[in-house]
Amino acid sequence: MNPKFTHTQYLVRKQILSLAGAKIDIFDSSGQPVLFSKMKAFKLKEDIRLFADDSMQEELISIQARSVIDFAATYDVVDSTTGERIGSLRRKGMKSMLKDEWVIMDRYETEIGLIKEDSPLMALLRRFLTNLIPQKFHVEIRGEQVALFKQDWNPLVGKLNLDFSLDKGNQLDRRLGLAAAVLLVVIEGQQG
Repeated sequence: MNPKFTHTQYLVRKQILSLAGAKIDIFDSSGQPVLFSKMKAFKLKEDIRLFADDSMQEELISIQARSVIDFAATYDVVDSTTGERIGSLRRKGMKSMLKDEWVIMDRYETEIGLIKEDSPLMALLRRFLTNLIPQKFHVEIRGEQVALFKQDWNPLVGKLNLDFSLDKGNQLDRRLGLAAAVLLVVIEGQQG
């Protein structure tokens, strides 16, 4: 396993580059950059690539939407070095209107977990009163919480702190967890 995917804590940061798109940087707990991505603006079908360094030469992970602009889209997460599908992430369309929720699937399309926004009340407040309240997501695999994702509020830079320390048995492949966090920053960030 690539050492970039062995950390228990990460920070995913999305900077807005206006018409050029968005830049995503992922840092380890000591603040060292470990993964990079630059997204093109105005794409109808999400296609996100994570690279080993900022030269963007060595692609490690591909996150691709199966369909064009779908409210309940499924995203396949692929290890770019081997071509192996790691798993998939599917947004729970209508349910995510009030409270963001994503299904985590393994490589065989079996549902193995969920990513859920912290509480219906807080989610409602965020959507209808203000987007100034940071989001918090609980990540569960087979009913057991394995990670916590917490948003830092900043109007110009989307930040999501990832904590996988609850995942003592390594139930969630970090590559799939990182892909989920990137989608939360990118997709949910467009909703607010």
